[in-house]
Amino acid sequence: MVYLSSTLLKHGRKIKDLRFDQTWKDRIRIFAMGGTGGNGMPKVGGIGGPGGNVIVQADSKVQSLDKVLKKHPTKRVRAEDGGSSRSTRLIGEVGESVTLKVPIGITITTDEGEQIADLCKNGDNFVVAKGGMGGVEASQFLGCVGEKRPVRLNLKLLGDVGFVGFPNAGKSTLLKAISRASPKIANYPFTTLRPNVGVCEFEDFRRISFVDLPGLIEGAHQNIGMGHAFLKHVERTRILLFVVDINGFQFKSNSPIRSAFETIIILNKELELYKKEMLDKPAICAITKMDSKGSQKKFEELQEALSDMKNVITDPNLINPEFVPERLINFSDVVPISAKFSPKTVEYLKFQVRGTMDRYESRENEKLLQELETQISTKLSDKSNIF
Repeated sequence: MVYLSSTLLKHGRKIKDLRFDQTWKDRIRIFAMGGTGGNGMPKVGGIGGPGGNVIVQADSKVQSLDKVLKKHPTKRVRAEDGGSSRSTRLIGEVGESVTLKVPIGITITTDEGEQIADLCKNGDNFVVAKGGMGGVEASQFLGCVGEKRPVRLNLKLLGDVGFVGFPNAGKSTLLKAISRASPKIANYPFTTLRPNVGVCEFEDFRRISFVDLPGLIEGAHQNIGMGHAFLKHVERTRILLFVVDINGFQFKSNSPIRSAFETIIILNKELELYKKEMLDKPAICAITKMDSKGSQKKFEELQEALSDMKNVITDPNLINPEFVPERLINFSDVVPISAKFSPKTVEYLKFQVRGTMDRYESRENEKLLQELETQISTKLSDKSNIF
């Protein structure tokens, strides 16, 4: 009877309710094995062919690690063995290598957590398991076994602007309004279970990519909720865009209601606890759902609190001391928007983001020029000392 009921419920479930994006993978562990080298032929000095390598290569056409799993469902990847020397072929064939195509932004680490490669550009590749050498006189014409080791492939998305916010803050709605992306949107928390990337193109053909990430909850730095699965993607973005609901946030019916100001402070704290360097990134705060009742008054109160943030956070009656960060994030602008009903506010936000990015890039270029000038002057001084 139990089996019958579960079967009926399973087949009665609507297709539209299924969440296919839950299968999206951004990290996997594989066991890589290089091919064994072929044996040589002692009588005539024949040399065995080397075994193939296992190579991981970044490809702009690949969006997730799903293809790797489909091709290698056991997560064991072995390259071809080298050919042995024989009377008809004194030098054995080279074993065929296996190339795993992965998304741009993959980091390769050992089980101990040591990072051994970072594939940030299209075409970047790394040999994770080398093939064994073919049999030669030094090895008594015996082929060597290929390298074998487990490695972890971890995707950290590359994007210009990363959305930071609690669930149901309007991030997906904003992404849809600001770009041509079509994320899943619904009025419940954790609608977004995988990152969505949208590209905004300006009239002068300038393109800026926006990354809508799964919502944070308190304790994300400890990997609570989607925790590190969210925060690791923020690391690679150039600008942080805080997306905060003007009405605040309540995770569950029995959870405390956080005001918009508390939300900003908690997000600030979570980023700080995860990695302090995150607070060095340029940041803008978008206050969403400004079409809701009483939003204008709430926004004015928020502006007042933000203008006197250092004093407000020291008052334990207003902010829980546990949420107070050691260092406050500096917003270049706080922009009120209504992604659904006010395209003008979204347009204004787009140009504010562009302006912030231009200033950031100019600063980075100045740093690179200064470093280059320092290197050139150092080399010139070294040469003059020689003569």
